[in-house]
Amino acid sequence: MHKRTAHRWRLTAIMVVGTFFAFGTFWLVQLAQNGDGSVDPNNFKNEPDYIVEQFSFVRMTPEGKPRYLVSGAKLTHRPIDDTSDVERPVLQGVAPGQPVTTITSQRARIRHTQNQADLLGNVNVVRPESPTNRAMQLKTEALTVYTDEDRMTSDQPVEVTLGNSTIRGTGMEANNATGELRFASRGQIVYPPKGARAAPTTTGKPQ
Repeated sequence: MHKRTAHRWRLTAIMVVGTFFAFGTFWLVQLAQNGDGSVDPNNFKNEPDYIVEQFSFVRMTPEGKPRYLVSGAKLTHRPIDDTSDVERPVLQGVAPGQPVTTITSQRARIRHTQNQADLLGNVNVVRPESPTNRAMQLKTEALTVYTDEDRMTSDQPVEVTLGNSTIRGTGMEANNATGELRFASRGQIVYPPKGARAAPTTTGKPQ
């Protein structure tokens, strides 16, 4: 009698599990065919396809030489628009014949298709002195870097130190390849004491 009861319980359990999976399969089929108003497939289109921590990668020139290095604490890539969100990015331009320029910020969005990086929060650009360029440091809160063109733009207040001179203005475009620096609005130039001056090369309307 006991064996018969145990067998009956096992049979009942198998039937319950089978019924559960049958209803689950039926629900999935209905969802696939008719859709579910509570589930919007568009919600998943911009989900990241990979996340990498403590990453670094190198972008090469057509000649196979390093053009720039990108590293950071975390990279999240989204395939729908081929962009990457980066935490604490470090961008270094290492194009042949140019001084190594290092850019850091709190975060960045890299638009791979456009070869463009939008950096936000405590942006700091450092370029060492070279035979053709004076040392430069740039500080702002937002900066767009066009990596293939070796130029940078900002629509925010910017402070640039060139040699011993400091320039402050709003709205700026800098070309690292040519050494040109342009301000969209009137800027202020602070010169060092007489005898130590090294006037910066700029275009715009400094005060």
